[in-house]
Amino acid sequence: MRFSFTGKNLVVSQDMKEKTEKKIGRLARLFPENTDVFVAFSVVKADNKVEISIPLNNRRLLRAEVTANDMYAAIDGAVDVLDKQMIKYRKRLKDKSRRDTSFKDEFRMLNLPDDEAADDDAKEDRIVIERRKHFPLKPMDPEEAVMSMEMLGHSFFVFRHSATDEINVVYKRNQGTYGLIDPNDPVDDD
Repeated sequence: MRFSFTGKNLVVSQDMKEKTEKKIGRLARLFPENTDVFVAFSVVKADNKVEISIPLNNRRLLRAEVTANDMYAAIDGAVDVLDKQMIKYRKRLKDKSRRDTSFKDEFRMLNLPDDEAADDDAKEDRIVIERRKHFPLKPMDPEEAVMSMEMLGHSFFVFRHSATDEINVVYKRNQGTYGLIDPNDPVDDD
């Protein structure tokens, strides 16, 4: 695994790097050998935040973001989240590879024995869509879409952008600000 560390409002110490590499190292068996791991540490007031992103291939990304009072507790929490995500991802791929041959290559990239996942757990982790909604998409600008989202009390809102006539999504971010997903906009300013 190849690690990349960044720090915001702090200097990333060698001890923090070693602790993170050791903790994520226990998950190394779940990932291909040449996997990149991006770790960002930040401190805002008394909160220590760790963000770990692991791109699995061109289409998949595992990401964990944990905030705690102690940086090392945040590292432990983020690694636990990644572990659960990877096991779920692997189980879903295993189920799909049984039904669809196009997933077999992606499943083989994960070098785990087939008997690790129990069938009972796989039933539990299936994605079930309980409700479907159909509604007309009205042309509007992003500000109007945010107002509609707030009036509905939702955390996201799908709309047709009045200027481009494309489908866009506005969403409420954790910091209380708003985001816009525009599939044709090349700018990514997360």
